Amino acid sequence: MNERQPVKRPGGRAARTGAAVHQAVTDLISERGYGNFTVGEIAARAGVADSSIYRRWGDLETLLTEVTLTRLNAVSPMPDTGSLDGDLRAYAAQVAREITGPDGPVVLHLAFALSRNGGKSLEVAESLRADRTRQVQSMLDRARDRGEQALDATDVLDHILAPMYIRVLFGMGSFTPDYLDKLVDRLL
Repeated sequence: MNERQPVKRPGGRAARTGAAVHQAVTDLISERGYGNFTVGEIAARAGVADSSIYRRWGDLETLLTEVTLTRLNAVSPMPDTGSLDGDLRAYAAQVAREITGPDGPVVLHLAFALSRNGGKSLEVAESLRADRTRQVQSMLDRARDRGEQALDATDVLDHILAPMYIRVLFGMGSFTPDYLDKLVDRLL
């Protein structure tokens, strides 16, 4: 007996719809800012019906939260240069590229706006903090295993990431390699 197993497609229509809606949200936030568009405008931009968005996400806040978490969780692998100094410098440069890239400022602004809403939107801020803390801790654990000075993950967040996030949120320009090196030097 030759039973055919259904072929599972990686993606399909649901994945294409989700990607189109996510891109529409990102584009509208970039163009107009948080809170300055409707589900109808997202649907029109994505080429789907309003009802498709409501059926899949339920409400605008849930959609915005999912878009933000999806973008925030798409991070690059942690650098492993063989030294904490090198890892911190490579990590700072990597984060700078992520948060100044095409969607970086939009996602940071959206994460900040959603975190002020309370409720389920707090998940965005918690996810960003938890992911960054996990990343940093893995780097610090490797350094400790090599016998290097142990730092606290919160110190890395406070002295390297926080100034970078503030600069992006307030439109204070791009990051030069010299600026990133100074952040690491001050921490070490």
